[in-house]
Amino acid sequence: MSEETVPQQVGSGQPKGLLQQMEELMAALNADLSALDADLQAAGDSERRIVEERQVG
Repeated sequence: MSEETVPQQVGSGQPKGLLQQMEELMAALNADLSALDADLQAAGDSERRIVEERQVG
């Protein structure tokens, strides 16, 4: 049986509902996208500084 068809268990032994699983997945996706956005912005700032230094120097 695949993981998708087996309901995950909550601490009390109750299976999680589909809505709760989707909310948890969306929260995890949101956190991943926020981290990716921060990484990309930091990389863009670094690249911008390098270009500016080459233009000045």
